[in-house]
Amino acid sequence: MTHVVLLGDSVFDNAAYVPGGPDVIRQVRERLPSGWQATLRAVDGATMAGVPGQAQRLPPDATHLIVSVGGNDALGHIGVLEEAASSLAQALDRLAAVGTGFAHNYRTMLDGVLARGLPTAICTIYEPRFPDPRLQRLAVTALNLFNDPIIREAARRGLPVLDLRLICDDGGDFANPIEPSVQGGAKIAAVIARLVTGHDFSARRCVIYAS
Repeated sequence: MTHVVLLGDSVFDNAAYVPGGPDVIRQVRERLPSGWQATLRAVDGATMAGVPGQAQRLPPDATHLIVSVGGNDALGHIGVLEEAASSLAQALDRLAAVGTGFAHNYRTMLDGVLARGLPTAICTIYEPRFPDPRLQRLAVTALNLFNDPIIREAARRGLPVLDLRLICDDGGDFANPIEPSVQGGAKIAAVIARLVTGHDFSARRCVIYAS
């Protein structure tokens, strides 16, 4: 029997943001074949440092892991977008340092998850929906610093990727600027179900799932 476990942050643990509506884990369960199971280990507010601990608390019959994390780590660096710089080179150097640190921490997190020896898929960080157009533009641009290492690790390790930037591509997919709504959760759940029922994990190929 297949047992899918969701690791990470509020992209999966979004119940608090959809009161009265189904959260992501419920939507995943509704889309899996009869007899399959899904368990939530993701925690709202989690950062990359907490995910290996989540992976140590797996159900004994877990068969597949889906990881969505990094958004809260990225938010921790949002202040750098407003820092003054004397030159473009100085600004880029600061951003490069942030990106390098994120890449290192993401690799460490992924090492801990993959140590469980289970088929694993990872997610990009979706683009927020900030009402301030300037902040939105800066945030979307800066997210490339964080999504690039995620894609690189997937390619290097032969992992499938749920590209949440393309899956959650409508304003209605968000309950607030950074959390998925019922609509967004349904789209995420549908892609998770398609991935775990159809992807050949034994081939160790990086495949992008975008819808």
